[in-house]
Amino acid sequence: MDLQSLAVVLRAALSHVPEERKAAEESLNQIIVDGSCDMAVRQVASIHFKNFVAKNWSPNDPEESQKISESDKSMVRENILGFIVQVPPLLRFKSEEERIPLYHIVEESFPRLLSIFGKLVQIVNPPIEVADLIKLICKIFWSSIYLEIPKQLFDPNVFNAWMSLFINLLERPVPVEGQPLDSDVRKSWGWWKVKKWTIHILNRLYTRFGDMKLQKPESKAFAQMFQKNYAGRILGCHLQLLNAIRTGDYLPDRVINLVLQYLTNSVTKNSMYQMMQPQIDIILFEIIFPLMCFNDNDQKLWDEDPHEYVRKGYDIIEDLYSPRTAAMDFVSELVRKRGKSNLQKFIHFIVDIFRRYEEASIEVKPYRQKDGALLAIGTLCDKLKQTDPYKSELERMLVQHVFPEFNSHVGHLRAKAAWVAGQYAHISFSDQDLNEIRPILPQLLDEFFKLMNEVENEDLVFTLETIVDKFGEEMAPYALGLCQNLAAAFWRCMASQEADDEADDSGALAAVGCLRAISTILESVSSLPQLFIQIEPTLLPIMRRMLTSDGQDVYEEVLEIVSYMTFFSPTISLDMWSLWPLMMEALNDWAIDFFENILVPLDNYVSRGTDHFLACKDPDYQQSLWSALSSIMMDQNMEDSDIEPAPKLIEISNALYYNPTLTLAILHKLGVVTEIFNLWFGMLEQVKKSGVRANFKREHDKKVCCLGLTSLISLPANHIPVEALNRIFKATLDLLVAYKEQVAESKKQDDADGDDMDGFDADEDEDDEVESDKEMGLDDEDADEVNGLHLQKLAAEARGFQPADEYDDDSDDDFSDDEELQSPIDEVDPFILFVETVQGLQASDPTKFQNLMQTLDFRYQALASGIAQHAEERRVEIEKEKLEKANAQ
Repeated sequence: MDLQSLAVVLRAALSHVPEERKAAEESLNQIIVDGSCDMAVRQVASIHFKNFVAKNWSPNDPEESQKISESDKSMVRENILGFIVQVPPLLRFKSEEERIPLYHIVEESFPRLLSIFGKLVQIVNPPIEVADLIKLICKIFWSSIYLEIPKQLFDPNVFNAWMSLFINLLERPVPVEGQPLDSDVRKSWGWWKVKKWTIHILNRLYTRFGDMKLQKPESKAFAQMFQKNYAGRILGCHLQLLNAIRTGDYLPDRVINLVLQYLTNSVTKNSMYQMMQPQIDIILFEIIFPLMCFNDNDQKLWDEDPHEYVRKGYDIIEDLYSPRTAAMDFVSELVRKRGKSNLQKFIHFIVDIFRRYEEASIEVKPYRQKDGALLAIGTLCDKLKQTDPYKSELERMLVQHVFPEFNSHVGHLRAKAAWVAGQYAHISFSDQDLNEIRPILPQLLDEFFKLMNEVENEDLVFTLETIVDKFGEEMAPYALGLCQNLAAAFWRCMASQEADDEADDSGALAAVGCLRAISTILESVSSLPQLFIQIEPTLLPIMRRMLTSDGQDVYEEVLEIVSYMTFFSPTISLDMWSLWPLMMEALNDWAIDFFENILVPLDNYVSRGTDHFLACKDPDYQQSLWSALSSIMMDQNMEDSDIEPAPKLIEISNALYYNPTLTLAILHKLGVVTEIFNLWFGMLEQVKKSGVRANFKREHDKKVCCLGLTSLISLPANHIPVEALNRIFKATLDLLVAYKEQVAESKKQDDADGDDMDGFDADEDEDDEVESDKEMGLDDEDADEVNGLHLQKLAAEARGFQPADEYDDDSDDDFSDDEELQSPIDEVDPFILFVETVQGLQASDPTKFQNLMQTLDFRYQALASGIAQHAEERRVEIEKEKLEKANAQ
């Protein structure tokens, strides 16, 4: 996980939106066991997991709905011990002392269990009851090694005795007699369960305790012994088991999945890969690839329920047990770590399937192999996009071998082609453009809405959102219909969620997707304000309902829609004004976390509906706004960062710019003018030890201060004393210089970032190759050490994604705005305004102007001259930009 993704996960873990929070929580569960993550991050993830399980595993109220499904509970039961053993003692839920009773149990029971185990294994032609007893012993052993290797097993004689029995079971063929004929019953038959648990145990010993790179120094001797005596032998047994796939014999899916996990873990280990290498072509082409192909079970499901077939392809739980997913993982790891010797021949194999498919008549085309080949191409997407010569051939491959299957009479090929196209959606196409879609856009949109009536799927809505984004204003004729259909789809998703609390998250995600798609539509037609009048009645019911506590899960998305409607509509209607009380009520009750989001539409109401805001007394918008902001700013329990949006809405500098005379009059009336200006100038003059400005770091902050101060210069002499004017003038010059330098630095950084992106893929081709490590004199352990140091460096850099106030209060760096603010001052150039104001002062009051100039020392005279010159340059640049914009239309 890269740093930015980690920052997103941590932020989403605190989200009010359940689907975002759940996805983040699943990622955090992986972070718990990821040794490369910072300990504090892992501890947060551990605490989150423990608290969630404690609260939701068994609800106290029997009528309360189950928040953890039985399938999820089963997955936790199977994996929790494995997670515990992977985490350091700090993160485990039980202390060393609390596990002492378990150690005593192991010490007393294991010798007896070993004896019983040995006798059971030696029984000739054992009945099925023996399988049940062996399975029970396997589970007990499994539980003990999941915590950690018991001390008794460090005795080579004891460990060898156990391993001899497990390998005996691994090598022994499963009895043919008595196997059920039904495949669903057969996979749960006792002797196949024994085989599964045996492989489970050996995999765990191999991946957790038999890997020297993962072990503490005191455990490396055990890992070395396991690698030397058992790892290779187990690999041989696993390859023999997989031979059943070649011969058409039966092997349960879960057994195949576990065996392939062992092989995948072996790819990175030189000694193990050397054992596989003579058979790698057989493994790759006769075992792995057939598992990737469409099979009889797939055909049965496709015929009975194609929707379920597609859904299973995106089901994370299915992936845990799927042979196909394990096969895909093996291929990915093989080409990532051993790509030089395997990628080219595997791609040639796939291309040969494409060729044979094209050449064969329709009756004998290898449809199932083509499905597997498409899956392989999609699986290797990231590798192929980075590797020569394949990355330059991707477009041709898609056009020749993938896109034609959109018209295939074979349904599963159409589905697989669509999936592959999605994997490669972000590559740049030279031979494709929107003109191919434009003529069929109405029909395409109709098909989307038919599908949305049948399936609640976020990918469907995301695709629609992408189409809207690509066509922009061309969507205007369809905007009303799109919003109506998306609104209807949103209400259906909400109804299905309310009717079934146990429903999966796909409906909730689709509901959020509908609102985001609506926002995209509103943005695409933002230059057509009359459309907003037509769309408003469709969206009002959603906004009214979801701005209450009913909409907590989609509040951010709804606020975005309100922001568009209040900013781009010709005027703010009374119906839209009726939403103001709902937002203020939510803000005062439960929506404080959304304060910054609520700020945007409030700003629109005040700035675009100023007359109504000031005139209306029922409701009294001014009083409700002032009450809410006062309450928030006076709340001692709130952090400064949380209340930051409040002063944003009432920036004194903005008020001075818009109406300096009225602002000063109000401040005089309140008796705070001296206090306010002393505080303001104190903040302007405050610097750190390094000499840099301590406050007003953003470009926006500096610009607003410049505009406010400049407006004071134009006031009559009786409003501003001469000494105050001198102070204002100098402060404005200093700020303008700082603002000019910051804007220039931002532009320079943007240009540099653009240059960096141009060569982004340059070094990506073979970074992960083991072979390249060898050429540099690095073995696997050396490479891991280098990677470990690199991860430490990345962890340190991760702090750069944290807000400034959480990381380094003493940072000397000014920073540019990262929010796409829009306001009436965007078009105002502070340099031109300053020069024009000074020129106006010179013309209207020459004496005042002359006195002011005489108080300036040489430095400030030079600054004033430089600002005047820069203002003239800005005039030329602005005129040029206007001309270019006019020519582009």
